Amino acid sequence: MNTLLTALTPRLPTLPAPARTTVAVVVGVALLTLSAKLQIPFWPVPMTMQTYVVLVLGMAYGLRLGTVTVLAYLLAGAVGLPVFAGTPEKGIGVPYMLGPTGGYLIGFVAAAALCGALAERGFDRSLLRTLIAMTLGHALIFVFGLAWLAHLMGWSKAYAAGLAPFWTATVLKTLLGALTLPFAWKLLSRTDAK
Repeated sequence: MNTLLTALTPRLPTLPAPARTTVAVVVGVALLTLSAKLQIPFWPVPMTMQTYVVLVLGMAYGLRLGTVTVLAYLLAGAVGLPVFAGTPEKGIGVPYMLGPTGGYLIGFVAAAALCGALAERGFDRSLLRTLIAMTLGHALIFVFGLAWLAHLMGWSKAYAAGLAPFWTATVLKTLLGALTLPFAWKLLSRTDAK
């Protein structure tokens, strides 16, 4: 985590750790917001790159910072900032969060925490273990998302609308995450060596 914070704030080495942490959270929230806005329209849940960003942030930031970053993102959305996919067009704030994507948003927190905890146990140091961690993270997002959708529309419709169309993209995002995280760590190691 310190390596990542140093890389995120290379021009601010005199900042105390809390300020570096704040910068990391702001950068993470910005990445999550950007990934929400880059989407392929689907109903009832749009396809975005958010799950990729959630999993990479969780593994790169670790359990605490990854979880806090995703919670800060949800808080920004809850107070009405248009950070989510489809906002402000489809509503903002808590009412939006209680809509079809609500379970997925809660799943983001759980997945970031899980991936962060696994990264702290060395799952971010090899491609296979990163792939396992990110697969588990994606599965956790779908557990929360489908449970909420099933509450709103029943299990068969929830599966058809909230999981079936996303299989291929989920596999690709998991592979992309597993491939890019070790590369990011190598870049960060080179930065620290200079």
